[in-house]
Amino acid sequence: MSDLFLLSPAQMSRMEPFFPLSHGVPRVDDRRVISGIIYVLKHGLQWKDAPRGYGPYKTLYNRFRRWAELGVFDRIFSSLAANDGAPDTMMIDATHLKAHRTASSLVKGGFFPVTLAGRRVD
Repeated sequence: MSDLFLLSPAQMSRMEPFFPLSHGVPRVDDRRVISGIIYVLKHGLQWKDAPRGYGPYKTLYNRFRRWAELGVFDRIFSSLAANDGAPDTMMIDATHLKAHRTASSLVKGGFFPVTLAGRRVD
């Protein structure tokens, strides 16, 4: 399990106050499960493709779904973002933006007539 991505103890200590209390049966290792959830989301995997070292994929999925519904991740992200202050740089990743196949022909089709008229004058 040494080749798996695991959150550091310092990272876990910043997130632990936001974890819901365990009722009844104690939860499995939070560090392993949260690290597995982050790994799956970071790499864009399906839950069933998560490495076995993180535990059963159903555990990862169930924890993610339940905690997302409870707003646990929203509170974690809000707290982490607020504690770091204003960002130095902002970036936009456009690799997942999709446009309809006709979106590139809007200028040609006359959707922006002012733009076309401006080009003809030059």
